[in-house]
Parts: sequence; C-alpha cells; structure tokens
Amino acid sequence: MEGGKPTLPLVYQAVQALYHDPDPAGKERASVWLGELQRSMYAWEISDQLLQLKQDVESCYFAAQTMKMKIQTSFYELPPETHTSLRDSLLSHIQNLKDLSPIIVTQLALAIADLALQMASWKGCVHTLIEKYSNDVSSMPFLIEILTVLPEEVHSRSLRIGANRRSEIIEDLAYYSTTVVTLLVTCAEKSGHDEKMFIKVFRCLGSWFNLGVLDNNFMASNQLLMILFQVLQRDETSTNLHEAASDCVCSALYAIENLAVHMPLAMQLFQGVLSLETAYHMAVAREDLDKVLNYCRIFTELSETFLEMTVRTPGQGMGDLRTLELLLICAGHPQYEVVEISFNFWYRLGENLYKMNDPELHRVFKPYIQRLLHSLARHCQLDPDHEGVPEDTDDFGEFRMRVSDLVKDVIFLVGSMECFSQLYSTLKEGNPPWEVTEAVLFIMAAIAKSIDPENNPTLTEVLEQVVLLPETVHIAVRYTSIELVGEMSEVIDRNPCMLDPVLNFLMKGLREKPLASVAAKAIHNICSVCRDHMAQHFQGLLNIARSLDSFALSTDAAVGLLKGTALVLARLPLEKIAECLNDLCAVQVMALRKLLAQDSSSGKLSDPTVWLDRLAVIFRHTNPIVENGQTHPCQKVIQEIWPVLSETLNAHQNDNRIVERCCRCLRFAVRCVGKGSASLLQPLVTQMVSVYQVYPHSCFLYLGSILVDEYGMEEGCRQGLLDMLQALCMPTFQLLEQPNGLRNHPDTVDDLFRLVTRYQFCASAIVFRKTMMLICSLCFSYLSICHPSAEECKQVCWAIREFTRLYR
Repeated sequence: MEGGKPTLPLVYQAVQALYHDPDPAGKERASVWLGELQRSMYAWEISDQLLQLKQDVESCYFAAQTMKMKIQTSFYELPPETHTSLRDSLLSHIQNLKDLSPIIVTQLALAIADLALQMASWKGCVHTLIEKYSNDVSSMPFLIEILTVLPEEVHSRSLRIGANRRSEIIEDLAYYSTTVVTLLVTCAEKSGHDEKMFIKVFRCLGSWFNLGVLDNNFMASNQLLMILFQVLQRDETSTNLHEAASDCVCSALYAIENLAVHMPLAMQLFQGVLSLETAYHMAVAREDLDKVLNYCRIFTELSETFLEMTVRTPGQGMGDLRTLELLLICAGHPQYEVVEISFNFWYRLGENLYKMNDPELHRVFKPYIQRLLHSLARHCQLDPDHEGVPEDTDDFGEFRMRVSDLVKDVIFLVGSMECFSQLYSTLKEGNPPWEVTEAVLFIMAAIAKSIDPENNPTLTEVLEQVVLLPETVHIAVRYTSIELVGEMSEVIDRNPCMLDPVLNFLMKGLREKPLASVAAKAIHNICSVCRDHMAQHFQGLLNIARSLDSFALSTDAAVGLLKGTALVLARLPLEKIAECLNDLCAVQVMALRKLLAQDSSSGKLSDPTVWLDRLAVIFRHTNPIVENGQTHPCQKVIQEIWPVLSETLNAHQNDNRIVERCCRCLRFAVRCVGKGSASLLQPLVTQMVSVYQVYPHSCFLYLGSILVDEYGMEEGCRQGLLDMLQALCMPTFQLLEQPNGLRNHPDTVDDLFRLVTRYQFCASAIVFRKTMMLICSLCFSYLSICHPSAEECKQVCWAIREFTRLYR
C-alpha cells in the first residue's frame, strides 16, 4: 500500500466504518481502502495481529476472511520456512475464537484447509488434526468444521494447485477417510440430543461422500448410516437437522452412481430410502412442506442413481419399480413444488427409453407415465377464483411451461392420440369446472403437434368444438383454447373447410386485449403451416397488418403476425406480390418517414427500431419462387424503400443499436432479391464505408460479407468489393490498435474474419490473393506497431495462419 504499513488503530477504524458508518460514501471509502490492504503484503501480519487482539466480531471476521483470501490467492508470497508458523498460528486462532462466532470459525477453517492443500510439507494433515483435537470436547465443533471444508476445497478453482498435487491430496484423504468416519460416529454417539452437533456430523459426512473417497464396504456396515436414517424416520426431527440429513443421503446416493463398484453401500442406501415412505406420509399429514420436499429430493436422487438398473431390469433386484411408486406418491402432493423436483428424472427416463426403442419396455413403464400425466394435469389447474388469463412469467406459469416440455418428452410412452382422446373424453362426457377444463386443454395443447393429423376424426371434432366455445366461458379457458387451435395448424391444413371458422374464432380473440397476443401467435402458426390455403385470406391478413397497432399486441406477437403474412405473401402469384408487398411495407415506411420529419423539425431523434424490425421480418420471410430470367417481384419495392432506410441510417449513424437494426433490415432485403438488388450495391457500399470511417460498427463488416456472398461471382463487382474491403479494413485496424483492442471488440474481429473468408468462395484467385496479401500485411503491421499482448498475438497469428491455409 502507498504510505507503508497502516497501524492497527487505523485498520480497526476502517473496519468500524465499513460496518457502522451511516454515510454510504464513508462505507464505500472504507471498503476500497480495506480492499487495497487485503491485496498488500501487510495483510498477513495485520490479520494475524487482529485475530490475536480479539477486539470484536467485525475486526476478527475481517481478519479471518483476509487470511483465507490471502492463502487462496497469494500463498506464493510466503517463503516456505514460514508455512509451519502460519499453520500453528491459524490453529491457535481457531481454538481461541471458537466461541466468538460460527462465521469466523468457518473462515478460519477454510484458511486452514486451503493451507493444508497447498502446503506439501504438511503430511497427513487429517491425522494431525484428529490426534491434536479429538480428545477435547470443546474443540470438536471446529475440528469437524475443518474436516467438512477440507474435501470441499480440493476442487476449488481459487487454489493454484496442479492435477498431480490434487491427486496426491485425494489419495491422502482417502487413506484417512475411515478415521474421519470413526470420529463422526463417536461424535454422534456422544452428542445425545445436541442437534447442532448432529448437523455438523451429517454435513461433514456429506462432504466426504461428495469427494468420493469413502470405502463402500466400510460405510455399508457403518453405524452412522443407521443413525442417519433413524433421524430421517423420526417425526420429531427438527427442520434444520432433517435438511442436513437429507443433504447427506443425497450426497451418498450421488456418490454411488457407478453401482457396480459400490454395490454393498448401494443396497443399504436403497433399503434405507425405501423405509422412509411412512415418514413421508407423516410429514404430509402434519403439512410439513419442508420435510416433504426433503423426502422428494431423496426419492428423486434414489431414482436417478438406479435409473439404468430400472430401465434394464425393471421390477428385478435394484431395478425395483418401487422407486417410481415413491415419485408418484410425491406427485400426488397438492403443492406443485413437490412434483417439480422429480422432473429431471422423468426427462432422463423418457430419454433412455426412447433410445432403447423397446416396445416391451414401453409397455412396462406406460402405466407409470399415465399416472404422472394425470397428476400433472391436476397440478396445472388454476385456482377456482383466478381472474384473467394464465400468467406465463410467475412461478406457477413457469411450472406449467416445464410441465408442457415434460409431457412432450414422455408422451411417446403412452401414445399421443390415446392420451389426447382420453383427455377429450373427460371434457366431452362430463361437465367439469372451468379450471379442470382449462388444465385439460393445456395438456392437450402440449401434445397436439405430436399426433398424426391424417384422417383423424377426433382431432377434427375437437377443433370444431373449440371454435364454438361461447364468449361467456372463463377467459382463461378461451386463452388456452386459442393456444390449442394454434398447435393444431396441421389439422387445419388437412381440413381447409375449418379455416374460416378457425379464423373467425381467432379474430374475436385478436380484438380482446387479454387474448390478442395469443391469438396473433395462433394466426402466425396457421400461416406458417397453411400457406397455400391462407393465400385466399391474404387481404384479411393485410388489413390486420395495416392496423397492427390498434391491437393490444406484444412486440413479438406483432412481428410474428407480419412473419405469417409474409410467408403467405410468398405463395401469391408473382404478378400480385409486388403490389401486396408494397402495401405490407407501406405502414412501416410511412412511420419511418414520419419519424424522420419529426426529428428534422424538433432536433431530437426518435427510436425507429420497431419499424425496422417489422420491415426486416417482412423481407426475411418473403421468398417467392422466381424462375431464371424472371424479374424478382420484390426488386422494385425494395428499391423504393432504400432512400428511407438510407436516411434512417444516416440520422442514427452514431447509435450502434439502431445501425445494427438498419443493417439487419438491409441484409434481409439483399437476401430477398439476391442479384436483383444490384442497383443498390454502389450507394449502399458508399454509405457503409462513409459511416464506418467515423463510427466503426461491426455490423457493417457483417453486411459487407453478405454483399460479397451475393455479388462475389459477378465479374463487374469484384474490384468494387475488393475496394470496399480495403476501405473497411483500415478503420478496423485503427480500432484494434487501441489498448486491448482485440479483447474489447470481439464482434469486429469475428465479422472481419467472416468478411474475408467469403472472398475465398466468391472471388477469383487473383482477387483472393490480393485480399489475403492485404489482410496479412495489415496483421503484420498490427504486430509491429501495436505491441499486443501474448493473447492478442495468438489471435492475429491464428488469423494469418487461416488466411494462408485458405489460399494454399
């Protein structure tokens, strides 16, 4: 630190300011100053002195945390001859401060553990610690704390130790693991009803399980395993102790995933977890959700561990299907958070069975999946007093989305059509409450796309009934019905007679604010699948597009509607496309012109991104089939729109976000008409180069690569494109010559490389040779002028190598 070593009173004053100064600015100054102290060499001595003084909790915590941080990140600062004295000092501190604060003990335990892992001369650290403190009851808590964090720190990324040293450490810890477990058994037996000690014991055991060094034969017959399950079986076990025991069992189950190696321990854990079913039911009866969640975590971990056995030998030995029964019992709990814990297992089960593709296995697991789907449908029900449409962004909405994904992944085991029909029959034959109806429709929407729509009268019947729903039903039911209709677009494509009633149904939703966006999404889906049938309805789509902002649509929904309209537009006769594209773009173009006029008169710039994005999606998805020799129908429209895009680009040339939108719009316009945009090439390149000299936005390089891709094979364009490259490269390298230029502008580097490599495929050998020579000379200039870092040199040399390889 500047000014030499600070005094202890000054450090103490800064610590007090950090924790107690009412002025935030004072806290910030103290934090910065103490941070500098922690990075200095003085931190070692000052931290040791503060811990010796034991003045208060704050100063001791700061000192303990500093000591841990220094050992983690700056251990190399200490000469080897000081390591032993540091170790003895830390052990003395943790013994003296063991009653001051658990947080301080943890920080010091971490410091000791990190020291042991880096101090190669400290052989058998576990044995040393146990021998020194195991006979002192008052030292037992911090001894177990050290033994807990020691295996946790082995794979810490903060420690600068190599793979060989880590292997040596793991081998040493494995050697002493039985000693540690024996100590933990003794602690557990002597603890009586000391809940805190049991928590420490289980945390420590879980830590050693996680490291994967415990002997499975020793653990299979160990008393501690029996104590662990006894704690989980007892109804009176506290929440904190129950959680610690549950974490320990989950760690043990994770550690034995290689069952062939850990069979004795696996069998004990399997039986132990199965014995918890009664305890689970008791927790449900007492409405103890914390314990219920813990049990479900354990059941899920058990099922994941034995998944391969369950799939390969279902119902036999370790493939006992009671594991699935436990998960389905949890799925029956009224709180959806419980069943959600098991989702990853069901995903994995479905994935394994799908890969094996064994009909016999599918039949075995089908009943379990059917029960799961029944539970999921019930969990997806909204509250009977729910008002409005279902929310997608709250916790319950996210749960329903996860349910939808899970149903799609496992439905093949049941059969999409069979499940769909069963769900429909519950609506058709009964008169369920609205919340049940909505949940069933939600599940039906999840599986509708996986059903073969060919000659399927049930699908047609469902569609007919849904579009006849009265407007008086709960709005959530209407919302989910619209989602279902959107998912049944392939059914509509095969039954075009349904198109008119479906569109009428969706238009009603489009006019209502809560339903507008979901209706727009459904129309988009139908346009994407039923393009040919929707051509006759293009005028209606055009009318919607013209008055898009009169509907209460989200940005994505509005863009989706335009995408669908553009997809249908591409199916119109060529002679109609130009006029219709002009009409479709007119609203966006007029809005841009209006903004430019307002900006010119007011001197303030408005944000044109909404209109640019809408134009981009129109150009991107208007892809009519044009035969050789035919004039592209979109060519004239894009030529007429170019002046507005050019003016918008000029007006906002210093705003990277808007320039990117302009380039994106131009990119899709060029891709839309291909070589039909030749008349735009010269003015576009001229403007790009002009703006890039002042504002080097990397998107210009990307747009340049699109132009090379489209026109690189045209003889008359090659020299102009090479000139463009040279004009763009000079400001690019000026940008990269800045300090940390390559690191600070990765997009520019990527887009430049992309631009250059396009010349390999699109230009002649002579032009490409010139290109390569230009880029390589600029790279060498960069290396000689800018004195880049080693990493930047590596990137530039890689570029030269790639260009040379391409040329060769």
